[in-house]
Amino acid sequence: MEPLIIRPEIALDQFLPIFIESTLVLVFGVAYAAVITLSKMGYFSKKWMPVGYLFWALQTYFLYDFSVLIQSNHFTLKVMMVTMVAYLFVPHLYFYLISAGDARYEDTEEIIQNTKLKEETHG
Repeated sequence: MEPLIIRPEIALDQFLPIFIESTLVLVFGVAYAAVITLSKMGYFSKKWMPVGYLFWALQTYFLYDFSVLIQSNHFTLKVMMVTMVAYLFVPHLYFYLISAGDARYEDTEEIIQNTKLKEETHG
């Protein structure tokens, strides 16, 4: 016999708040990633970064409230909050990796260009 996961049913009058809060989790998550990434890329001023962190805080709040509405257990709630802390660093990690990769290959391009110049002058 397979073990069954027994979950409490969600009340019908809670459907709309659950739907709205889960949508807000997605919207604020995208807004956070967009504002932080675009600020780091220079499209937005660095003054916009606190707004990005505000979006992250709102996303975390709505995720917590969403998990309470769907009656998640404590372990699942802790996993979601740890995931949100990790998500706080994802855009920073992404931008760091991109700029580190660019710096690495810019050095390689300079070496190739210098080698070509030496070959042209000597050969």
